[in-house]
Amino acid sequence: MTSAKRTNPLGQLPLTVRLLAVWLPTRALLLLWVFKVLTTPGPDVTADVEVIYQSWFEILRTGTFPLDDVTWQYPPAAALPILAPALLPFLAYTAAFFVLAFLADAVVLGLLRYAAGRPGKSAAGAWAWAAGVPLLGPTAYARYDLFVTAAAVTALLAGARHARTQGALAAVGALLKVWPALLLIGTPRGRATRRAWTTAVAAGVAVTLAFTVTMPGALAFLTFQRDRGTEVESLGALPFHVARHFGWPGHMQLNYGSVEFLGPYVPFVTTAAQALTAAAFGWLLLWRLRARAWSPSTPADAAFTAVLLFTATSRVISPQYLLWLVGLAAVCLIFRTSRMRTPALLVLAATGVTFLEFPVWFSHVAASDPWGITLLAVRNGLLVAATLIAARRLWRQTVTEPRKRGLLPAQATREKTGAGI
Repeated sequence: MTSAKRTNPLGQLPLTVRLLAVWLPTRALLLLWVFKVLTTPGPDVTADVEVIYQSWFEILRTGTFPLDDVTWQYPPAAALPILAPALLPFLAYTAAFFVLAFLADAVVLGLLRYAAGRPGKSAAGAWAWAAGVPLLGPTAYARYDLFVTAAAVTALLAGARHARTQGALAAVGALLKVWPALLLIGTPRGRATRRAWTTAVAAGVAVTLAFTVTMPGALAFLTFQRDRGTEVESLGALPFHVARHFGWPGHMQLNYGSVEFLGPYVPFVTTAAQALTAAAFGWLLLWRLRARAWSPSTPADAAFTAVLLFTATSRVISPQYLLWLVGLAAVCLIFRTSRMRTPALLVLAATGVTFLEFPVWFSHVAASDPWGITLLAVRNGLLVAATLIAARRLWRQTVTEPRKRGLLPAQATREKTGAGI
C-alpha cells in the first residue's frame, strides 16, 4: 500500500504521452502568439515574416534573388524555406509559414523521441526540445531558423549510422544558414569522416551550382554579410551600452537588417569579434588534431561546442540563434555518454532570458538603461559560461583523459565505439 501511494501516476504514462502533455499546450501558446490571438510586450516579432519574408517570396518566385536588398544575407538554399509556404496555397503566406514551423517542430520532437527509445539513449534530449523551444517565445516560429535546426538535428542523429546522409544534410543546412557546416567537426576519424566530408562537399557544390545557374544573385549574400557591424545584443555591444552613460557619442541604427551600434571604436570591436571567431576556429582545429577518443556522443558534443564558440564570439547574436543551441543541446542529451548537461541547462536558461530581452523588454535594451544592460549581461554571461564549460569538458573527455590512460587514437576510438579509424 505504501509503495502504491508513492507511485507517481504521470510516471506510468508512456513517454510519448508525457512529452505531448508538455509539447501540445506550449506549441498552442506559440501559435496563439504568432497568430496574434495573444500578444507580448515589445516589438512585433512576426513582422519579419509578414513584411520581409513575404517581400523576398515575391522576388524569389520570379526566379531571382533579392539583388538590391542588403537584408538578404543568407546562402542560396535559404530560398527554400522562404518559398515553402507556397506548398499550402489555401493559406495566406504568413499563416502557411507558421503552420510549417509548427510541423518542423513536431518532426524534431518525433526524431528525438525515436532516438530516445534506442539502446544507450536517454529521453532528456526530447524533454530539452519540448521545454526549450517555447522559452524563446513567438520568435521561435517567426524565423526560418527552426527549419535549419531541424536539418541539423536530423543530420546529427543520422550520423551515428549513415555518414553520407549526415554529410548531405549538413551541406544543405550550411546552404540554408552556414552554421550547420560545423556539424562535421566531430565526425570520427577515418572512413566516417571521409564519407561525411566528401559527401558534404559534393552536395554543397552541386546545390550551389544549381542555384547559381538557375537564379541570378545566388552569391550576393557574401557582400551583404561582410559589411555587418556590431549588433546591439552581442557580447561586443555591452561596452557601448555602458559607454553611452559616460558620453560616448555613438548611436544605434537599423543597419543591414539588424540594430547595430555605429560610432567611434565600433569598427575595432567588430574586428576583435572576428579575430575571436578565428581563434575559436583555430581551437577547434587543434582539438580535432589532438583528440584521441570518440564516444557515441562526441560528434554531437563537438558540434554543440563549435556552435557555442561561434555564437558567443559573433558580432551578431540574434534571438533566434538560441534555437540552434537548443536543438544541438537536445541531441547531446540523447546520448548517455555526453557530458554536456550543464552547458545544455545554461543554454535553456539563456533562451528564457533572451525572451525577456527580446521582445518583452527590448525598449530597455535600446535605451541602454540598467535593466536592459543587466538582461544582456546575464544572457551573454550564460552563453559564455556554457561555451567555456562545454569546451573544457569536450577537451577533457577526448584529449586529456585518453592521454592519461596512455591510449593511442586508434585504441581509444575502438575502445569507445567498437570501430576502427
